[in-house]
Amino acid sequence: MTRPARIYNLLAVFLPVVGILAAIVLLWDRGVGWTDLGILAFFYLFTGFGVTIGYHRLFTHRAFETSTPVRVLFAIAGSMAIEGSVITWVADHRKHHVFADEDGDPHSPHLGHDGGLKGAIHGLWHAQVGWLLDGDSHGRASAHRYAPDLIRDKPIRWVNKTFPVWVLLSLLLPALAGFVLSGLDPIGALTGFIWGGLVRIFLIHHVTWSVNSVCHYFGTRRFDIEDKSTNVIWLAIPSLGEAWHHNHHAFPTSASHGLKRWERLADPSALVISGMEKLHIVWNVRTVSEEKQAAKEKKVLTGVA
Repeated sequence: MTRPARIYNLLAVFLPVVGILAAIVLLWDRGVGWTDLGILAFFYLFTGFGVTIGYHRLFTHRAFETSTPVRVLFAIAGSMAIEGSVITWVADHRKHHVFADEDGDPHSPHLGHDGGLKGAIHGLWHAQVGWLLDGDSHGRASAHRYAPDLIRDKPIRWVNKTFPVWVLLSLLLPALAGFVLSGLDPIGALTGFIWGGLVRIFLIHHVTWSVNSVCHYFGTRRFDIEDKSTNVIWLAIPSLGEAWHHNHHAFPTSASHGLKRWERLADPSALVISGMEKLHIVWNVRTVSEEKQAAKEKKVLTGVA
């Protein structure tokens, strides 16, 4: 990992913690207003869907197709989550699927320790945050190897190149919203920055990273696949559907990670994609038939190889 990349990761991981501490002080002193919560919710959903629908389901797995302006919008929204530029994020995630829970996986909680409670804590820390900080312990992905299609994609390459701009906007826009909605009060700008900026980034980061850690360690499994991915029901809504992670590893190109009817109701990203499909904003949306699901389940139930 280069020195600038390490510095960026340190700031991205720990600066939002400052926001959490500031939010605690604000809660203790004056509470939080509906305006601040509204700004937090809006930017959480906007940037969260940028990651789950854009970075993940569209760019990484090509689960649906859409127009260039919509692709650029999702790339920008994902960039504003401050989890890395679009091409870097996609390359890391594609490598994760190639080496899921094996040597080469950038953020598996099952590698690099000897087991036991101490090893489990080490593994979960690595999958949650440590892989961003401790260099190339399992190898960050090469974009030229794992995301050559996006490197050739001129509009997405532009969004990737201008990543610092989207990081800045991710912090400034909540402050501007707070300033305007509070009647041009500078305190409104400050609280908008804290709740809609730093606190929101902290929440988005740790919910996303929990899919790397929790969803490879705790939860339920349904399909016959070799990695250790799991579905974690309580994390489904906060992760906007990403916590149906075992389903996703079983069928990576599916636009819906919730596969059963009730699971789909707890997959907000799939619901948004379905809505966009009805409006003809997206098309060629990939789904998984019940027959394919049953076939992969049958191996688990019968032991058929």
